[in-house]
Amino acid sequence: MNLVEQLVLFIVALVSNTFSAFSGGGAGLIQFPVLIFLGLPFGIALATHKVASVALGLGAVLRYLASSNLERQFVLLMLLFGLPGVVLGGNLILLVPDRLAEIALGVLTGGLAIYSIFKPTLGQDFCPIHRDKKAMLTGGAILFGLGILNGSLTSGTGLFVTLWLIMWFGMDYQRAVAYTLIMVGVFWNGAGAITLGLIGDVQWTWVPALLVGSLLGGYLGSHLAIKHGNRWIKRGFELVTMLISIKLLIG
Repeated sequence: MNLVEQLVLFIVALVSNTFSAFSGGGAGLIQFPVLIFLGLPFGIALATHKVASVALGLGAVLRYLASSNLERQFVLLMLLFGLPGVVLGGNLILLVPDRLAEIALGVLTGGLAIYSIFKPTLGQDFCPIHRDKKAMLTGGAILFGLGILNGSLTSGTGLFVTLWLIMWFGMDYQRAVAYTLIMVGVFWNGAGAITLGLIGDVQWTWVPALLVGSLLGGYLGSHLAIKHGNRWIKRGFELVTMLISIKLLIG
């Protein structure tokens, strides 16, 4: 790639990951289609996108490190249930018709936006619930399913994790986004990148520009989320989920 194309990659990664870090997911809405538009086949674009997405989580870690206290039980829950799902999803993606998967995900993502819009108080306050062993296992089972989506699909799966943490465990948006960006961004996407890298190919010459843009975008979006709080994060979540839904349904 020439310098102009590398600059385009950097800007795309910066913008998409800033929005993603602010709203709790959705970097693939912009970044993944651009990789295909620039000439990468689906499988290589997916693997390259996953590798770059790890930097989003690292950027978020740098910003949230001083202001977020992650609870060990949720860190372990998201690792133990989510990672196997990601690996399974990465191996199943080639078996699922792309268009069918996109339509299904588009409908579900649109449902997230509508649900959040009609729940004005959703995720505005931290109200811990479902902390007993049975409820934690139930929450983990859903996280396993979301891990499969994360490993196999490209747009918006982090948003599902954000909303599930709010609905099931009573987190507020800011806290849920922190878990999503750090655990999904670093560990789930890292596992997905390794899985897809082993069974497919990564366009490594494109990765540096994407990594830098993703890292800076992750930090900037996390800074905006911390600064503006739950109300604006909720609005950003609703906007991104609706845009992803429209994009996936239109094709």
